[in-house]
Amino acid sequence: MRFFHRHRGEGETRRFVRPQHHEHGPHSHRFGRGGRLARFLEHGDLRLLVLHLIQEKPRHGYEIIKAVEDLTGGAYAPSPGVIYPTLTMLEELGQLTATTEGARKSYEITAAGAEVLDKEAPALAGLLARLSATQGREGAAPVIRAMENLRTALRLKFQTRETAAELVRKVADLLDEAARKIEDL
Repeated sequence: MRFFHRHRGEGETRRFVRPQHHEHGPHSHRFGRGGRLARFLEHGDLRLLVLHLIQEKPRHGYEIIKAVEDLTGGAYAPSPGVIYPTLTMLEELGQLTATTEGARKSYEITAAGAEVLDKEAPALAGLLARLSATQGREGAAPVIRAMENLRTALRLKFQTRETAAELVRKVADLLDEAARKIEDL
């Protein structure tokens, strides 16, 4: 359910569409391309998980995303917009150190980060148990991932205003063909 929120400024009315928060609860969260995992990742869980994964071995941000996806059997992959700010925060807290390798940063856990993991060992154990329970129950996660890939590909292909009519027709034909094949499954 959506509502329109109007802002007036500089003599004009602008209309923005916002989702209503009560639809999923005021504290519900949507995570990554794998769908909602609010019941698995509570406040602070991602920080613990990142520290745990980096304690196993130094990792880049993308490697952390893939490791979380592997832990959940593909049911959840955090977005870069969630992982990188978390890494930056943990680095600022002194729980991680970063070394730059080319264009990427590799993160290692510090003594302070290891201390946090030791202190939070029961919470981490519960979190890992919940995440491993998602293995084999990914449901529609691969389809959701594929739809996100399609949406991104279309957005990149059509980001310019001037798109050849031939290209538009070819893309529409491919999408129609995929729809027919899915109906025939």
